[in-house]
Amino acid sequence: MKVIVLNDPIEISKEAAEIIVKQVNNNKGSVLGFATGASPVETYKRIIEKYEQGEVSLKHITTFNLDEYVGLSRENVNSYFYFMKDNLFGKTDVNFDKVNFLSGEAEDTDAECKRYWNKIKESGGIDIQLLGIGTNGHIGFNEPGDKFADGPFVVKLTQSTIDSNKKYFEAVGDTMPEYALTMGIGDIMRARKIILIATGESKAKAVKALVEGQVTPECPASILQLHADVTVFLDKESASLLGDR
Repeated sequence: MKVIVLNDPIEISKEAAEIIVKQVNNNKGSVLGFATGASPVETYKRIIEKYEQGEVSLKHITTFNLDEYVGLSRENVNSYFYFMKDNLFGKTDVNFDKVNFLSGEAEDTDAECKRYWNKIKESGGIDIQLLGIGTNGHIGFNEPGDKFADGPFVVKLTQSTIDSNKKYFEAVGDTMPEYALTMGIGDIMRARKIILIATGESKAKAVKALVEGQVTPECPASILQLHADVTVFLDKESASLLGDR
């Protein structure tokens, strides 16, 4: 695990975007795994800038997103499909036919999870998976528990996750869903390269568990210690509890 501490989210976004753009320019048909939430937003802005400057095209990539809320349509402003369209896909030349999402409206969630798992396998696997980390150490919506999940599954969100995200729903007068569909830890670990971004003091405890703690499903992100190619980008606040580096 390579841990890089930078001054602020802007510096982090430049470094992370450069890795992704280099991957796409080296392999125009790259398979990329994307994350939502606050952590990757600045990185998406940098990718958009590089697209606008003619430094990269995304029209041949295939994308997979980590998760989606159960019960939300793609048109819902708090769906993760809407988030990605608003923050990256709709501002570049991404081919929406190559955009893959778990469907929050699926009537048979088990069948939907199996479909998604098969789709990832059919793609040849994910070249780069971008991650954030929750304050409780979750990645995707793999919440703390007693085992690591392999393929996609339905998860009941913990109260800490709901508390962290409900403000987005309250802002538009909605109630946050209690369940989500998510890639499993196995899906994430099979990515050939992983980039994790964490910023802010609120992530410091989770980051310490990720980098220096025991590998345990009680901190799902800790399993990344066992991956062969992980780069963790931190600002000084999120790295504040780590030993000397």
